[in-house]
Amino acid sequence: MIAVIDWINEAVGRIVSLLAGVFAAIIIYDVFMRYVMKAPTPWAFDLTKMIFGFYFIMLGGYALRHQAHVRVDLLTATMRPGLRRWVEVAGYVIFFLPFSIVFALYSWQFGLRSLAQGEKTYGAVQLPVYPIKLAMGVAAVLLLIQGISELLKLILHRVEYLAPAEPDDVR
Repeated sequence: MIAVIDWINEAVGRIVSLLAGVFAAIIIYDVFMRYVMKAPTPWAFDLTKMIFGFYFIMLGGYALRHQAHVRVDLLTATMRPGLRRWVEVAGYVIFFLPFSIVFALYSWQFGLRSLAQGEKTYGAVQLPVYPIKLAMGVAAVLLLIQGISELLKLILHRVEYLAPAEPDDVR
């Protein structure tokens, strides 16, 4: 189960990361059209905001998989690995899982309401908003299942970053 969840978030992260190139290409195109050709695009600003929002939200599970989220280790940094593991387990159970469940439920409702209304942007070009809002639901589920994977790793002692550091071989 851990391997499947990790694989899903790894695959999603790698696929979504390709959007960075699309995002950059649209910005370069818009800057070129605006300043060189003196013909700004009416759609690029809204589209880049939407792509960036999609990019940012969809990489939450991937970031958790790679321990890239901001962590406050002021208390746990000095703890023994065993105690630290159980403090982190408690953090996942008390804080992370309830938040993720609520985030997933409300994100799906938010996205489905937007889809039912056919919600669009209010710009010069009206782009559909519901794909981004539905992506929030998908991202919330990906974050939730990655949290379950990380919790299982802690319980099953499969967390590398909690292991004591090996001393450097100094010669």
